Amino acid sequence: MAMVRCVTEMGMGVDVHGLDYTKAATRAVFDALHHSSLGFMRMLGKTADDMTVDITIGVSKPDQVDTEAVAATLPHTNGKGTCKAVVGGLEIPSADGNDGLLVANAVIIVSFDDGK
Repeated sequence: MAMVRCVTEMGMGVDVHGLDYTKAATRAVFDALHHSSLGFMRMLGKTADDMTVDITIGVSKPDQVDTEAVAATLPHTNGKGTCKAVVGGLEIPSADGNDGLLVANAVIIVSFDDGK
């Protein structure tokens, strides 16, 4: 079995108040997912349930992302979705340092088994 990358999509999510890394990550995934419509699968004899989806989230504090909660937002993965968080994104602290603006970036890669 060899997995073949078929789609790579990017998204951005923001938490304006509260520095909620999971919320920003989930919004970045939502943004990426809603840029795509995968109609080519029928040509391959595949369905959405056959895809494997890998998410990479970039935020300034990756350990603050609940990656399982982010992966749970994926449709059609039947447990074949993964999420990892890495250093990236952007965080702008508020003037008083008690809050801030948090930007998360997401890259979603959709792969299918080539059957070989």
